[in-house]
Amino acid sequence: MRIREIHIYQVDLPVGGKPYRMSAGTYASLDSTVVEVVSDGGVSGWGETCPVGPTYQPEHARGARAALEEMAPHLVGHTVTGPLAVRHAMEDLLNGHNYAKAALDIAVHDLVGKTYGIRVCDLLGGAVTDRVDSYYALTVDDPDEVAREAVERIGEGYPRLQIKVGGRPVELDIETIRKVWEATGCTRLAVDANRALTTRDTLRIGRECADIPLILEQPCATMEEIAAIRGQLHHPVYLDECTESLSSVIRAISLGVCDGFGLKVTRFGGLGAMAAVRDVCASRSMPHTCDDTWGGDILAAACVHIGATVQSRLLDGVWIAGSHMDVHYDSTHPVRVDGGRIEVPTGPGLGVVPDEGVLGEPVASFG
Repeated sequence: MRIREIHIYQVDLPVGGKPYRMSAGTYASLDSTVVEVVSDGGVSGWGETCPVGPTYQPEHARGARAALEEMAPHLVGHTVTGPLAVRHAMEDLLNGHNYAKAALDIAVHDLVGKTYGIRVCDLLGGAVTDRVDSYYALTVDDPDEVAREAVERIGEGYPRLQIKVGGRPVELDIETIRKVWEATGCTRLAVDANRALTTRDTLRIGRECADIPLILEQPCATMEEIAAIRGQLHHPVYLDECTESLSSVIRAISLGVCDGFGLKVTRFGGLGAMAAVRDVCASRSMPHTCDDTWGGDILAAACVHIGATVQSRLLDGVWIAGSHMDVHYDSTHPVRVDGGRIEVPTGPGLGVVPDEGVLGEPVASFG
């Protein structure tokens, strides 16, 4: 099988209801990039990458498309013996830009799965469940409003809540955490600062919320900052943004600076790299999530497929952006949360196919 064509699409994904606010910014719409890889047999594989603005990580939407346009012409005609071969080819073509390479990696996994009638989760080692737990991310807002929404989400069946904090006085964050805990009694709370807290404010949250069973997710910007206060914290710590590669995950585990991870598929460069991280986490019994920054049905399906292969005792949930918007590429088989959980798509490959015309015309085509 060879790659015959590659098409790149730009898609705007509007946030439903109120804007999505986190410490790094407020977003009413996200710019997503979808990739279609077509084989010489006429089978299409779909991939996607969707950075949350240009300041959350060293990545941005137009950068993704530029990187894809750099690689795509050289991949047309490439023999696909499997996703790993294409991954190696991308490494030879471009240094870095994992978030862009991820879109092609996901598309090739989808292509191989559809060609041979195999689900992506089975290509990745086999699903251990047909329904994964999800969780809901409560955006930065007035403490009473966040607590009200938390009660609603628990009522909908979400088994885990993530509370966004940072970018404002820490007193408001502490008030929010306490009000959510008092309103819900949820024992699976993650307080996610997206790197925004100082060590001082992290310690203060730890002291003033000592009675609340929560996880501190990426409170500070670097491993070094977290390591400096690790011995003074009594809550578990998860790393997210500063784990950008398999080696950084291994380093974090070796240093003992965390108890788990919030993992992003596109940050590591796609599903193949994510599976390697999953296996390292399993070897050290490190729980983690399987998420991404944003995206539509394609990226959501990728997160669900890899999440379905994780041991249930280690999977802390799969977050998909569909919880915050009502946009679907595949109207027949949309990926959505139902009762706090997500069904693993049953079709070959990712199990989703964009509706005809829903993506518009390609912004670039090769082949």
